[in-house]
Amino acid sequence: MPLCRFTHCSMTHDYQLAQINIARPLYPLDGMRMVDFANALAAVNAFAEASSGFIWRLQDENGPGATGYDPYGDGTLINISVWQDINSLKAFVYQTGHAAFLRRKAEWFPKPATAHMALWWVQAGHEPAVEEALGKLQMIDRLGPTPDAFTFGKNFPAPV
Repeated sequence: MPLCRFTHCSMTHDYQLAQINIARPLYPLDGMRMVDFANALAAVNAFAEASSGFIWRLQDENGPGATGYDPYGDGTLINISVWQDINSLKAFVYQTGHAAFLRRKAEWFPKPATAHMALWWVQAGHEPAVEEALGKLQMIDRLGPTPDAFTFGKNFPAPV
């Protein structure tokens, strides 16, 4: 399997940044209150894939996201991706069309009571499994940010 599926990726590093974020919608995903969010999934994923430093993202057969995954059986949405580094992910999150939808998250999702995002370093070419990524959220809930699972606000360098 190739380590990088996109020509703009650089594979000069032994480690890449994995991320998970989850959210349980306030309303059914196929309902009218979620229509702007649901209609934006393909575009937001396209922003990610076109971003410098993007490497991989979790997908399923249901369409533009990974909406077929429901890790807790309660409608929770999950996003897992791998990036060249923290700066690449931050640029996508805050400096592309994704940012406009991030600003609207309170319309669609409640404020999370537990960790909803985790970052961690993976060996180049590794595609994190759902269970692995959910474990990183649990680590942050138990221990706070550590070199094994961290956040944008408290992050750690890649292993040497």
